[in-house]
Amino acid sequence: MKISEIAFIAYAVTDIGRARKFYEGALGLKPSTSFPVTADSKWIEYDIGATTLGIGSSPQWQPSRDGASVALEVEDFDQAIANLKEHGIAFEMGPLETPVCHMAVIRDPDGSKICIHKRKPGRN
Repeated sequence: MKISEIAFIAYAVTDIGRARKFYEGALGLKPSTSFPVTADSKWIEYDIGATTLGIGSSPQWQPSRDGASVALEVEDFDQAIANLKEHGIAFEMGPLETPVCHMAVIRDPDGSKICIHKRKPGRN
């Protein structure tokens, strides 16, 4: 088997409306796909560069504060941090600077970690 790319990253959410306010309002993402999977589950996709971030709500899939996390690369780190502060988003870690990047960690309404990230010039 040869893996060619990450198709998507997905987070479970308990309240799709509340989650959309966070992902679309605070993070400014635009939905690319939205559909019900079954009568009691829903799915939203956000295309970000070559990858997709999905959020889903289903009784069989529950959020975890200790699950995986995603790092979202932003064009303007300072502007992104200011925007999150305007939306009243609490910071789990940072903002901070490392030798290779600027980063801050926040949580979505269900507790999933999201890293706001900006590589320094010359770092791909």
